[in-house]
Amino acid sequence: MIALTLAEIAAITDGDLRLVDPDISETTVSGVVDTDSRNMTPGGVFIAKPGAETDGHRFVAAAVTGGASVAVVEHIVDAQVSQVVVKDAVTALADLARAVVARVRAEGQLKIVGITGSNGKTTTKNLLARILEDEGETISPINSYNNEVGAPVTMLRVTDSTRYLVSEFGAAGPGSIAHLAGLVEPDIAIVLMVGMAHAGGFGGIEETARAKAELIAASRPGGTAVLNIDDSRVAAMRDAATAHDMHIVGFGQDGSADVRASDVQVAADGTRAVITTADATLPLHLKVLGAHHITNALAAIAAAGVLGVPLADAIARIETVQVAERWRMQPLGNDRVRIINDAYNASPDSMAAALRTLAQITGPDERTVAVLGAMSELGESAGEEHDRIGLLAVRLNIRRIVVVGPEARRLYLSVVGEGSWDSEAVHLPDQDAAYEYLRTELRDGDRVLVKSSNSVGLRHLGDRLGELFS
Repeated sequence: MIALTLAEIAAITDGDLRLVDPDISETTVSGVVDTDSRNMTPGGVFIAKPGAETDGHRFVAAAVTGGASVAVVEHIVDAQVSQVVVKDAVTALADLARAVVARVRAEGQLKIVGITGSNGKTTTKNLLARILEDEGETISPINSYNNEVGAPVTMLRVTDSTRYLVSEFGAAGPGSIAHLAGLVEPDIAIVLMVGMAHAGGFGGIEETARAKAELIAASRPGGTAVLNIDDSRVAAMRDAATAHDMHIVGFGQDGSADVRASDVQVAADGTRAVITTADATLPLHLKVLGAHHITNALAAIAAAGVLGVPLADAIARIETVQVAERWRMQPLGNDRVRIINDAYNASPDSMAAALRTLAQITGPDERTVAVLGAMSELGESAGEEHDRIGLLAVRLNIRRIVVVGPEARRLYLSVVGEGSWDSEAVHLPDQDAAYEYLRTELRDGDRVLVKSSNSVGLRHLGDRLGELFS
C-alpha cells in the first residue's frame, strides 16, 4: 500500500482514531492490508472483519505479533495497537481501496483492467498479468480474490510505482460488480461470457447477464470494452458500452472479431490456434489444456493490445504459462496415468468444456475416466443441468464415469438412463470411497478428469490421485 498516516486512514474510513501513543497520529504505514492476521507484515493494516464462522476481532493480537501497526475494528479490542473504530469493517476496507487507487491513479501512470464473466476470470487474469508484468509493475489477485474482501485487498497492493492493476470481479448478487468495479472505475472492461454459473442466485441467466453488464456501467467513460462476441449476451453489451462512450474491441472465433482465433486444435500438450488482429497473424501454443482457454487467451491478448503490447510479445509471454492456476485444468500424475484436476469450480459450461477436452486429448488406445461431483448454485435449473452433463458424458463415450456424493446422484441417474451400465458408471458416497475405488480401478493408459464445484471438494481427491500416480 502507499504510505498513509494513521490520521489519514481514520479520515478515509470515517473512523474514530484511538492511539496507543498520542504523538503518533502522523506516523505513516505502508504495509499489507488484509483481513487475515497470518498475512500481516511490519507496518501492516489489519481489518478486523466479523464473519459467519469467526470474528476478526479475536485475531487483533495475532496481527500485532505479525507486525500490524494499526487495526481497523468495529469495537475497541484489548490489544497494544492503535485502532480505527468504524461502523463496518468491510465498508472501511472498500473506502480505503477507493482512496488509495485514486491517489496512485492521479499520478497519471496507473491503468486498470476489470474482468468479469461466468467462467474464465482467473485464467484470463493470470494470462493478462503475465503479459503486462514485462511492461511494468503489475498487481493482480492472488487465487480468486474477486469478492467484497478479496477485490479491495488486491487493490490495496498498488504502490506509487504500479503501472497496471488487473482486478477480477465475481458477482455475489445484483449490484455487487457495480460496487466493486465502482471502487476503481476500470479503463478496460473485459466481459468473458454469460453462463449458468451462480444463475440460481440471480433468478436466471438473463439476470446474470445484467449483473455482468454492471462492469460496463462502472468503467471509465472513454475507456474500452473488450467483449466476447461469440457469446450473444456479451455481444449485446455493445449498446451499453457505446452509450457509456466506450470503445469496443471484440474477440472470439467469429470472423468479425477484432482479435480472433482460428484452426483451434486440442492435444495433450496444450491447445494451438492461429491468432489474427488488424496488424498481424501468428500461431499460439497455449500450454493450458482446453479449447475454452483460447477464449481467455484472446481476451488477454485483446486487452494487452489496447494497452499497446504487440501481438508477438503477448503470445510469446502467455506461451510461458504452464498452468492456469492450481486446480484448474492442472495436469498431474505421470505418462501412464494422467490426472487433470479441474475441481476448483464447476458450472454447466465449464463442466462440458472439461469433458470435451478429456475426449479430445485421449488417444485411441487410452481410456477416458471422468470423476464428477455436483455443480452448485444452479437453483431451479440444477436437475436439468446435471441431466445435460450426464447425457454429454455418455455421448462423448467417456469409458468410466465415477460420480461422487449424494448431491450428484441426479447426474449418475442421467448417465445410467442414457445407457451406461455394467460398471461403466458408478456412484460413490464420498471422496474416500472414490479414492479407494480409483486406486484399484485406474490402469496404464487412463486419462482422468476430476471436476466438481469448489464446495464438493473433489480438488483434494484430484491431488491425492496425482500423488498416487506421480
